Amino acid sequence: TSLYQAFFGVGDHRYYLNLGKLIQGADFDEAIFYIRAWTKQAKTLETLDAQHDQMILPLRVLRSGAGGYMQWVTGLISKHTNELISKAQAKEIDGDDLSGRMVENQMLQTQLTAIHDRWIMAIDDYRFPVVTLSDTTQADALCTIFETLNRTGVKLSVFELLTARFWPKNINLRALWEDALQQHPIIGEFGVDPYYVLQAIALASRKAPSCKRSDVLNLAVADIASWWEPVVAGLSLGLHILRDDCKVTLPKWLPYQTMLAPLAAILARKAGPKTPMLGAHREKLKRWFWCAVFGQAYESSPNSQAAKDVTELDAWLEGGVLPDSISGARFDPRALQDVTPRQRALYRGTICVVLGSGTGARDFHTQAVITSQLMEQEGIDDHHVFPNDYLIKHEGITVSRTRDCVLNRTLIDRTTNQIISNRAPSDYLSEIRNTDGFPLDSVLDSHCLPTGASSPLITNDFNAFLDWRQDRIWQEIKRVTGLIQAADLEAA
Repeated sequence: TSLYQAFFGVGDHRYYLNLGKLIQGADFDEAIFYIRAWTKQAKTLETLDAQHDQMILPLRVLRSGAGGYMQWVTGLISKHTNELISKAQAKEIDGDDLSGRMVENQMLQTQLTAIHDRWIMAIDDYRFPVVTLSDTTQADALCTIFETLNRTGVKLSVFELLTARFWPKNINLRALWEDALQQHPIIGEFGVDPYYVLQAIALASRKAPSCKRSDVLNLAVADIASWWEPVVAGLSLGLHILRDDCKVTLPKWLPYQTMLAPLAAILARKAGPKTPMLGAHREKLKRWFWCAVFGQAYESSPNSQAAKDVTELDAWLEGGVLPDSISGARFDPRALQDVTPRQRALYRGTICVVLGSGTGARDFHTQAVITSQLMEQEGIDDHHVFPNDYLIKHEGITVSRTRDCVLNRTLIDRTTNQIISNRAPSDYLSEIRNTDGFPLDSVLDSHCLPTGASSPLITNDFNAFLDWRQDRIWQEIKRVTGLIQAADLEAA
């Protein structure tokens, strides 16, 4: 049933493969995702143009086998080629630029073909394991066979394995999860994997917290019965804290998914009446979140870090010493000049810090404070402040890491980004400023961007702009983390 729904695009969910992630080196499991069929995102991805623009392949393309993939890729490459030719004919790009982009297009085709050879072709050759059982097979034996087969053969999620194990014991994990999504919509909005709930239960229920795969698989009926509701409520509260206070407006801006388990666990442990202490806990957890992000605590061994954090956060919230993830955190603001979307946690964390600066970053189009709803309505996404093409052609900056660094990015709506195009900042800002009544300086300031006549945006001084914004964003990072530079520590 699941395969049929995935490959034929029916049922409550739609399944996709993020080809962009695969090209960037992500694991295949990380590139597969699903969304609910009735969401705006799913409806948008019904169109071939949207699929091509976002490099997202619906699995239903593969329902007739691997050949459907190559047809999809051919359409993508043809679209890119035609767009480039049209731009060249309209003299939007010159001959050298056209040649370079054609080479990039050919490289993309090679990368997509490699994905076909490595991953997609296996669909045509796949052999299904079949086990014949008698009608007298007991439920416990059936679950054991099911679990054993899928541990050694086709990989199923831990959640599915535990669903099978707990079913004969009158615990329906699938029903509990569906109820959690209904009672706490924010969990579905952030696309949280139910595995994080199970990890959080493993963390919350043990005196010595641990959330390795083996710990989760060893959860008992009593653990689920005692901790499911508190952990789900803790996860919901944690997501609200991240969205409302830390400005993680959409799941794409969450620096570390792996931080959700310890966050939910500690909130489940500290659940109780609403008191001033709850507000104090909230402030401490926000600081822990930011220090863990900019200290890159969850960059490696996240399960071990989660267990350590739950133990130390528990003590700190009761008046104990600072967790190591806070006291040991260090960040060099000069690193911001090298942070690009590839450094996902630092990049996303920086964008969220900017969103929460002052009274909140404001939309260049509507002037309203940017929220998740506004981001979807106005097509707000991260874009260059100094346009990419401008830096190449006019500043001679050929290093993409410099052009794409987070200091040169901010959240800009679709309409404003079209105005910006490939123009110099002084040029497009002049047009925006001349819009009757537009408070340009206050909007720029809300994005931690320089203002005034001597602003490096007005003088088109890219290097000065990077230095200025580095200092400005560093002030915001210090505000939310309490971090100081290593140089400051040495001076002290």
